[in-house]
Formats: sequence, structure tokens, C-alpha cells
Amino acid sequence: MKNIVVIGSGVMGRGIAYVCAVGGFHTTLVDISREQLVRAEKEIDSIFEKGLARNKITAADMEASKNRLKLSVSLAQHVSGADLVIEAVPEVMDIKKNIFEVIDQHAPEHCLFATNTSTMSPTEIGSFTKRPDKVIAMHFFNPVQKMPLVEIIRGLETSEETAQLIKRAAERMGKETVVINEFPGFVTSRISALVGNEAFYMLQEGLGTPEEIDKAIKLGLNYPMGPFELGDLVGLDTRLNNLKYLHSKLGEKYRPAPLLEQYVKAGRLGRKTGRGVYDYSAREEVKQ
Repeated sequence: MKNIVVIGSGVMGRGIAYVCAVGGFHTTLVDISREQLVRAEKEIDSIFEKGLARNKITAADMEASKNRLKLSVSLAQHVSGADLVIEAVPEVMDIKKNIFEVIDQHAPEHCLFATNTSTMSPTEIGSFTKRPDKVIAMHFFNPVQKMPLVEIIRGLETSEETAQLIKRAAERMGKETVVINEFPGFVTSRISALVGNEAFYMLQEGLGTPEEIDKAIKLGLNYPMGPFELGDLVGLDTRLNNLKYLHSKLGEKYRPAPLLEQYVKAGRLGRKTGRGVYDYSAREEVKQ
């Protein structure tokens, strides 16, 4: 496997493109928006510079990795030479359906397709193609360049060969892996959604402040981030969408807390809007 195309240059897509390039793959980051690609390029450059400053990467490796990374708005052109396509667009099935139908038309027969999703079905996504045996989910975590795990999820039709090839690709990107079978929410999203939602119920009930609840979870349960810090990082709208999906599939224990729904309706989505549970316009952001 040499050539990877990453579709979607948002927070997750740009991070995935970075670890692909650093892992030695010729990587093309594709987006329909040139403006978004410009922002992504600046952010990727920043990740490289921080890695260099912290001795996570050498100057020579940084230069080589940058040379392996391209940005483009031409999806069909680059997919036609890909060995692996990783889709990292918003968690909306209609968007994913359109993308997988297009890449299925243009990708070579041997090409593998991965969806970066925290909840959605690789079986259903595979049904949008004529190669469901080559479709799998790769659940990366934010920030991609720091988080060590990739959760790999087999769909009903995913072949063992595909699962093993994806596992090796993720390891080449410097990641630890778990390979599991599809079930709504997989492993990590089911647990994370429960913890994050319960924290909102606690806040709603007046049990404590966000700072106190986050501190209790971090120091008492040894979590690296509190549930509110994590929710603000990934986006409260994303957290709410995941909970709604899990509620529809797994029942009442995933019913979103009313306070979380209020925050999203108010536009308090987290770091990306400057205010979520915490107000980032009034305090210095934690360095990434």
C-alpha cells in the first residue's frame, strides 16, 4: 500500500492526512472547498512545527513527510490511483452515501475504502459500493496526531484480508489498534457517550460545577480529560448527534440530557464556536 486519499479536510481529516504522510504513505487530502484546504494546510504545518519543537519528528522526516502530502479539490483524479481511501466527512449518512458511490466508480479494483466514524455502520456504507468486502470503519480519535488508538470495525461483508491490511496500515501510522465486529457505537463511543451524557445530567441537577465534575472524573477515574473538556473538544453537536443515534439503536440509557440539547440549540458547541460548557473567549485555551 503506497497511496492514500483522505476525503474531508476538517479537524479529523487533516489529522488523518498528517499521520498518513508521517507514516510514509503518499497522501492526498481532498475537499470541495479550496478555502477549507488552505486552513487545513496551515493547521498541518502547525502540527509539524509543534512536533519538531517537541522532538517528536526530525527536520528531515518533516520535510520528507511534507513532500508526500498533497491537497486537492479533484476527487476522481486522485482516487483513480489510490490503494486506500479514508472518508472523514461529517456524520451524515447521505453525504457518506454520495461519496462512496463516487469513489466506487473511480477507484481501482484493489482499493480499500475506510470510513472514519464513531457510530455509523460500515455494513450500510459498504452497501453503497460494489465491493462491500473492501469496506471497513477506521475510528480515529481527536487530536489524531496525539491519540494512540485506531478502532477498526468490520462490517458484515468485510473480508479478513481487508481487516488485516487496514490494521497494518494503521500500525504504520504509529497507532495501536483493536479490531472488532460492528455493533452500534462500537466500544469507545458507547462508553464515552454514556459518561458525557451522565455528566450533563449531573450539571443539570446542580450536583457540581463543570470544573468540579471534570476534576472528579480525571483524578478519581484517571481519565486524561474530563467529560466536559472532551465534549467541548469534539463538539457538543457531534456528541448530541451520536447520542441521538445510539438512543435510536440501543434505547433509553442513551437519551440525551435536556441541558445538552439546550447548549446545542444556543450555539454553544465547544471550542469551535468559542463557547460550550466552558467559555473560551474568556480564558486561554489549553495548548494542544
